Amino acid sequence: MTIPSSETLAAARLPRAFYDRDTATVARELLGCLLVHRVDGEERIGRIVETEAYVGAHDLASHSSKGITKRTRVMFGPPGHAYVYLIYGMHHCLNVVTEGEGQGAAVLLRALEPVRNLPGKTSGPGLLCRAMGIDLRYNGCDLQSDELHICAGSEQEVPSVVERARIGVDYAGAWALQPLRFYIAGNAHVSRK
Repeated sequence: MTIPSSETLAAARLPRAFYDRDTATVARELLGCLLVHRVDGEERIGRIVETEAYVGAHDLASHSSKGITKRTRVMFGPPGHAYVYLIYGMHHCLNVVTEGEGQGAAVLLRALEPVRNLPGKTSGPGLLCRAMGIDLRYNGCDLQSDELHICAGSEQEVPSVVERARIGVDYAGAWALQPLRFYIAGNAHVSRK
């Protein structure tokens, strides 16, 4: 993969309209895109290789199924913002809010392929956030910001996509079986094949 320059990344930033669409579509189309986080003047960049779609308050695997709470308020807000939460009291997870306000939909970023300045492993949502330096301070962050954003990947690198059931949502009944996990076929950085 060619490492993009900062100027190229700035021009390729995904517009808000990208996120204001069907959540499963956004989850698929985020594959191959670049997550960029500026930390102490250094750009940490990873190629998104695995996602999960949480399609709204009717999705029993989604945090939004419990309604609007202090934790989930961001999910019900405008698209194109970060929803960051803590799981097991120690791992941060980064989601991208999708669809229109009030929908409670988001895409979990599960794994990255390191591109630039990524220390440590990036296969799994907690490891991804640790390597990228993302924590609760970024909950609600506008993904149009210079500090944290997503850029389009190379048009020449259209990935072959695998669809599977999401991980760790057995409690969600029939929703646990929905093929709403997407990953790039054959990528070594996917969290679980």
